[in-house]
Amino acid sequence: MSTPIVVHRSAPTGGRVVTINDEMVGLVHDDHALIELLRRAGVYDAEHCLDDPQWIEWRGGPAHRYEAA
Repeated sequence: MSTPIVVHRSAPTGGRVVTINDEMVGLVHDDHALIELLRRAGVYDAEHCLDDPQWIEWRGGPAHRYEAA
């Protein structure tokens, strides 16, 4: 089973696209923006799931890095 939240590789201009259950929900440029996006999407305790591989998969680059590709 795949994780419900995917933070995709950095965009050429910076930031990373976020999908939840294969639906694009936004573009974020830092952890704070990611936490707020997840909260608005209804993820309870969003700040504690950033490093939980059962919740989030960081694809195409290291976790917590958002600079341009």
